[in-house]
Amino acid sequence: MTAWRTLFTYNKFASITARAVRASLKEEERLLAEKRGLTSVRYQKWANGVGGVQTLVNEEPSVGLKSS
Repeated sequence: MTAWRTLFTYNKFASITARAVRASLKEEERLLAEKRGLTSVRYQKWANGVGGVQTLVNEEPSVGLKSS
């Protein structure tokens, strides 16, 4: 068994390696990669075939990202 598997899950391993790769990029490419790495979750309650208001879960502020 590989050493990293004794410490954390594959998802955590992939997250750590992705963060390391993004950190090694030049500034412009790093900012673009960070934007692609952001994820968000929305949910919407449906009743009688009609969708309600979409709610964003865990909205994170875009710290350190330039606005275009």
